[in-house]
Formats: sequence, structure tokens, C-alpha cells
Amino acid sequence: MRKTLLLILLSLTVSLASATELVKIIETYQADWGALRRLYTNNMSLEYFDRMEEFNKQYLEDLQKMNYNGLSEDGKIDYVLFRNFLEKEVAELDLERRAFEEISSVVAFGVPLEEFVIGRRRAKIPESQELAATWNEVADKVDAQRENLSSSPKYTSWQKADLAASAVERLDRVVEEAYNYYYDYDPMFTWWMPEPWKRLDESMKAYAKALREHYTNSVKDDGSGIIGKPIGREALLNQLAFEMIAYSPEELIAEAEKQFAWCEEEMLKASNELGFGDDWKAALEMVKETYLPAGEWPAEVIRLAEEATEYVESRDLITVPPLAKETWRTTMISAERQRVSPFFLGGETIQISYPTSEMSHEDKMMSMRGNNPHFSRATVQHELIPGHHLQQFMNQRNMTHRRMFRTPFWTEGWALYWEFILWDKGFPRDAKDKIGMLFWRMHRCARIIFSLSYHLEEMTPQECIDLLVNKVGHEPANAEAEVRRSFEGRYGPLYQIAYMIGALEIYSLRDEVVNSGEMGEKEFHDLIMSQNAMPIEILRAKVTGNSLKRDHKASWKFLD
Repeated sequence: MRKTLLLILLSLTVSLASATELVKIIETYQADWGALRRLYTNNMSLEYFDRMEEFNKQYLEDLQKMNYNGLSEDGKIDYVLFRNFLEKEVAELDLERRAFEEISSVVAFGVPLEEFVIGRRRAKIPESQELAATWNEVADKVDAQRENLSSSPKYTSWQKADLAASAVERLDRVVEEAYNYYYDYDPMFTWWMPEPWKRLDESMKAYAKALREHYTNSVKDDGSGIIGKPIGREALLNQLAFEMIAYSPEELIAEAEKQFAWCEEEMLKASNELGFGDDWKAALEMVKETYLPAGEWPAEVIRLAEEATEYVESRDLITVPPLAKETWRTTMISAERQRVSPFFLGGETIQISYPTSEMSHEDKMMSMRGNNPHFSRATVQHELIPGHHLQQFMNQRNMTHRRMFRTPFWTEGWALYWEFILWDKGFPRDAKDKIGMLFWRMHRCARIIFSLSYHLEEMTPQECIDLLVNKVGHEPANAEAEVRRSFEGRYGPLYQIAYMIGALEIYSLRDEVVNSGEMGEKEFHDLIMSQNAMPIEILRAKVTGNSLKRDHKASWKFLD
């Protein structure tokens, strides 16, 4: 009983220590946001844009009424985080609304359908005979709009055509949900509506298909089969500002090229040490051949993970809770998923890529060569401890209200930062290990170059694949998977640059407080893990003790 009470008191103490004056409003916002998103399910409608814009602006207005100077330092951090988050939401809603309004005429027929969906929310009993006639009229309008496409101007890009098609498809989906709500439960609805719904559904699907093909002057597929959506320089600048990155895309590309040049110099040293002279790509190919047989690979991954954990603990670099070491586990990635994830994925579960029986012989060999022990020794710890698993473990226990402010610059930056630190501390045992670590660092440099260049519309997906194969030394299938993951996966346009840029931010912050002697190394790492996710520039205020201004914007020149 005493032990249970002690644990409760300890939990309460930790909870109070993690609380700031803004915890309640942030947690309430998250609950309110979820409730509204579950109600207004068509996020391509004026109803949705109006309500979510009103919702975010009201929270922003309420936040701005707070006495900022009266807040604690942690409260000020939460204020700036929440203000930045709300401003980003409002800005992105405005961009999405403007994009929708440009194509909104495609759903001009939808007013009666939207009224039906709204009525369904409160179980309004439909006048089924009248509704059947209305839906037939709507289907006629949809068919007429589809037939008129041939004589109307085409969209100037496939992205706009795709957006128009998506607006029709999303309206179709919410109407289908409402239809299914009444069907079989309302006798009159069930008698009158199946045929009108069938015709309407077919008309909307045919219209969406026609819209998706109604574009000109834009290449959708450059031959790679990868279909992404470049966002352009203005949108990149806006996203960088909200991520508190005070650099332009061009400046970040220049930094990536500088980092890549350093990697090449180190590669040449390792290549010469292995007897390949300046032909570092030949040395890289030799390292790829150190792969293990498929059945033996998972056990080696476990060994590599435990080795990395022991390394950071024995050198007292960071606190690793015993339960964090106990609770991670492994699983294997399917052949289909390896088309976009050819290497590890991590967190509480480390997901392992290796050949499966249905792969072609060539794909099996590329998977094994790309996941060799020397490459993987650099990345197992990235996924587990002290990387993503430790991050997630600590996020679930510290400042939990801040998880809403997650950013890949913190998440991926932290994991890659450890690759920097382990390199500095002599973690690679020999030249083969060095080549493995350098391969991944070069890859992260290339990610900045190809992802920003793609969104600036200066590179195509195939050119991005070629860059990874020719400049970094990727296996072709793995390079294609990486590019597919970047542009067709569920990642934002800045995600791939966040690894290297986030790591450089934390590395710069380390130089500011650890290398200067102001803070111990373990203290620095533990402090970061106690703060939860946020842009690194905001984290810097906590680490350095410098108070944030109420209207703080990106200004930190960490690359200088």
C-alpha cells in the first residue's frame, strides 16, 4: 500500500513539474479540434473552412489577451509555441481555402447534398420522395458539367485538376456516409433512394475521373512513376518560417552541398585506408557485400541496438530509463512497404527491411546490400536508443501537452544529431564503419538538395533518383523507394531536410552551451528529452535561459 501511494505521489509531482499556465488551454484546444474535425468531415467545403478558421482565430484572440509578462519562462515558451501553431493553422487554412475557391465551381451542384449531410448529423427525417427527385436533378447537373468539360479550358496543371477531382470525391464520400446512415433503418428512404443514389454516385465518380484528366502544360509523370506535388518557393518560405528556420531554400541547399563535400573528404580517407585509393565508390561497394544471410539479420539488429545503448550509458551521455530498454521490440517490413521504406523505421518497434520470398532476385540482393551491418550500425541507434524510441518514451512522460507542436526538425534532427556525436566520439570501429556512417550522412545531405530542388520545381523525381544513385551510391531500387517515400508518402515538404538541418541546429546549440562549459553533456541531453517536441529555436530559449519575446519569429543563424 505504501509503495502504491508513493508511486501516485511521485506521478503527481512529475505531472505538476511538467505543468505550465497554458496546459489547460492547449489540451482543451486539442480536444475541441478533434471534436470539430469529427463533425465537419468534408475538409473541402466552405462550411469546413469557415468553422475551422473561426475556431483557430478565436483561440488566437483569447491567447493574445493573456498577460504574457506574468507567465513563467516555461509558460512563455508554451505561449510562443501555441501562438506560432495557431498562426500556422490560420495561414494554411487560408491557402487551402483559396486553392479550393479556384476550383469550387466543380461542386456547384452540391448544395442539396450538403443540406442532406447537415440534416443527417441530427437525424433529420428526410422527405424521401422529394429527395429522390432532387438527387436525380443533381445527377443531371453533374452529367452536364462532365459533358461540358470538352469545351471548357483545361487546368494549367495536373495538381489543380487533381484538386478539383478530390473535391467531387470528398463530397461523394460524405453523402455516401449519410446515405448509409438512413438506408435499411428508414423504410421510406430505403424504398425511394437506392436507384437515385446509385445514379448520383456513378455520375460523381465519372465526373471526378474526367476532371483528373482535364489538364495541360504540366508533366505528371517524368517516367519514374512517382507522382508528387511541388509546392513552390513561396510556400517553402512560409513553412520554413513556421518551423523557425531563418534561412532560404537556396541557403539550405548551399549548406547541404558544403556538408556533402566534408563527407566526400572523409570518404576518401576511409577508401584509402581500405586500399581503394580515391575510388570511394568501390570501397562503398565492398562494404555493401558484407551483408548477412536473411535468417541471421534480425539477431544482428538486436545486437547492434544493445551495443549502441551500452555505448551511451557506459559513457554517461544520457539517462536511459530501464523501462525504455525493456519495452522496445522488432518486426519485419513487408515487400510492398519496402517499396517506400527500404531501410529501418523506428520507435518503440524497430521495423526491419530485408528480402521476402516474393521479391525478385535483384530486389533481394539490393535489400541485403543496402541493409548491411556497417550501414546499419549507424542507424539502429537512430531508431531506438538514444534516438526515436527514447524520444517517444520521454514524450509520453514529460510536457505531454506539447506533443501537438511536434516537428521533424526536433524528431529527426535529434536522432541524426546522435550520429554526429557518435562519429565525434569514435564510435566507428574501423574504415568500414566510417563508410557506413558517411553513407548515411551523405544521404541526408542529398535529401536536402533533392527535396528542396523538387519543390522549387528545379528537379524531377527521376533526377532525384539519379542523384541518390550516382552521387550517394544507393542501390537503384532503394533510391526509387526513398524518392517515392519523399513525394508520395505522408510526409510534409520539409520532412526530408529536417534530418540534417535539425541535427545542425542541436549541434550548434551544443556548441553554445556544452562546448563552452556552461552545461554538462548529460545535463544537456536530459534537458532536451524533458521538454517534448518543438522547433529547435524555441528549445534554445529553454536551454540557454534566454527569455522569448511575445512575438518571437525565426531569427537564429545557427549555420553561421
